Amino acid sequence: MDWKAPLETLLTWLRGAGLEIVLLVLGAVVLARFIAWVGEKITDRIDARSTDGDALVRSEAAKHRHSLTQVITWTLVVMVYAIAVFAALDRAGIPISGLVAPATVLGVGLGFGAQRIVGDVLAGFFIITERQYGFGDVVSIQVVGGVEPAEGTIEDVTLRVTRLRSANGEVITLPNGQIVKVTNLSRDWARAVVDVPVPTSMDVSRVNEILKQVGAEAFRDARLRPLLLDPPSVMGVETIDLEQVNVRMVARTLPGKQFEVGRDLRARVVQAFRREGLNVPAAPAPGELSPTSADGAR
Repeated sequence: MDWKAPLETLLTWLRGAGLEIVLLVLGAVVLARFIAWVGEKITDRIDARSTDGDALVRSEAAKHRHSLTQVITWTLVVMVYAIAVFAALDRAGIPISGLVAPATVLGVGLGFGAQRIVGDVLAGFFIITERQYGFGDVVSIQVVGGVEPAEGTIEDVTLRVTRLRSANGEVITLPNGQIVKVTNLSRDWARAVVDVPVPTSMDVSRVNEILKQVGAEAFRDARLRPLLLDPPSVMGVETIDLEQVNVRMVARTLPGKQFEVGRDLRARVVQAFRREGLNVPAAPAPGELSPTSADGAR
């Protein structure tokens, strides 16, 4: 049996079309990594220009540019690999035109089974073009069939999925097509709401004066001032119970900074009440009856 002829044919193919296929694959991998590297550099530059210390947050335009850059990078990488595959098939002698009919049948079959993926991609397209949220936004997202909304900071937005990191450090991945409601907590500006419970026997006017002083001091504070858009205001009595009333104080803050400002204001309120010799009543534990409620039950 003469095995030299097939071996010579194989070596000739490897030196010609085979080498071209290898170079195509290597070139596609290198080009895809270069595109990903360029996209990462662009997003890093966007973040560096739009963030100046911990007191400032990304602008809406910067968030949109960041998300758009990630989507464009992902799309270009997919296109590079797709072109490389078709070029490799052509070099291997496999007629691409002959794959049109099987690909059409396969596409129809996949179309019925991949409706959810198509829905995810379309939903992701509208999320990005409409600027519903972007990288760095603090959001609360309700999905189909979900009891509790997913809350956290957006880390990645693609045409198919949205990834966010919760306050506990967990990474949550949501298909864009399953999102039914988005609450953006860091769009343009945010509001810190502080409800202060006080006994009904306490002078509410005096409480309002103390809270106004707390707000003025917070607005003058060099550390807290950059996070506030205007001085905190006292809204007055928000709710009335049998034993206590809730006095509300609100403050407009930079996007995403409402939680930090709210914690600081609560600490200041506690300290101010202590200086005045007043006590903030503790809220009853869940399921626990207050003394008045317990007496009424008896």
